[in-house]
Amino acid sequence: MSEQPYSVLILCTGNSARSIMAEALFNVLGKAKFHAYSAGSHPSGTVNPFAVEQCKSLGYDTSQMRSKSWDEFATPDAPQMDFVITVCDQAAGEACPLWPGKPMTAHWGFQDPAAFDGSDEQKRAFFNKIYRQIMNRVGQFVNLPLHVLDRNAIQHEMRAIGDRPAEATDEQH
Repeated sequence: MSEQPYSVLILCTGNSARSIMAEALFNVLGKAKFHAYSAGSHPSGTVNPFAVEQCKSLGYDTSQMRSKSWDEFATPDAPQMDFVITVCDQAAGEACPLWPGKPMTAHWGFQDPAAFDGSDEQKRAFFNKIYRQIMNRVGQFVNLPLHVLDRNAIQHEMRAIGDRPAEATDEQH
């Protein structure tokens, strides 16, 4: 793989919470090694304010965050992705566009914090739980020695990270 930053596209149906938080985490934890984007198959059009809170807690600049369609990344002039990761079961089951450059893909499922019903305090706590689970998986991936692994090994590791139960990865913190 190249010396340039790896491009990662994180997909979810609504692109309002999980994929947004994963984008921020990849961009911060991955330092200059990764440039992450997020999108949705059916974008909600808004970013969940609890997701914005989590991203701000990272020190991430949230001023440009927006809910957008994955169609923006399937055009010939879009950034070429090295990795595409789905973070919700619905998006994982949908027919995805053909991504230029044939990126490696994986599914890292997480519960939908935007669908959680409760008080603001309960919602905030649930968002924090899911955020920590995403952070754990992103942390595992960005710390892989990608420069020495071949494509098959990277693909195997990407999928293995997603195969571990999210609750189990959360317990490690």
